[in-house]
Amino acid sequence: MAKITESIRNEVREVVYGFFAEECEVDISRINDKTSIIKDLDGDSLMFLELIEIFKKKYDLDIELKVIGKYAVKHPVATIGQLIEMQLLIIEHENKLLELDK
Repeated sequence: MAKITESIRNEVREVVYGFFAEECEVDISRINDKTSIIKDLDGDSLMFLELIEIFKKKYDLDIELKVIGKYAVKHPVATIGQLIEMQLLIIEHENKLLELDK
């Protein structure tokens, strides 16, 4: 678990924007926090899983995919901004993510 600093927040945003620009073959200037992952970028859930793996390695996270899946069912992600916020929660809370709903 990590305390979310402005540096981590910016780093996560940069990685997410860069990832979607590359994977979806769009100019990064077309991506912002309100960009729809599916409608605007033609993205999919597999991309979300790839991003999780990137951040698991980058921040040495100990989180099970089933925990993320259960959380995502209650808190669906549609935009880049929502995805960034969920990723920050994953970095900060790891396997305790589900306790946020209690």
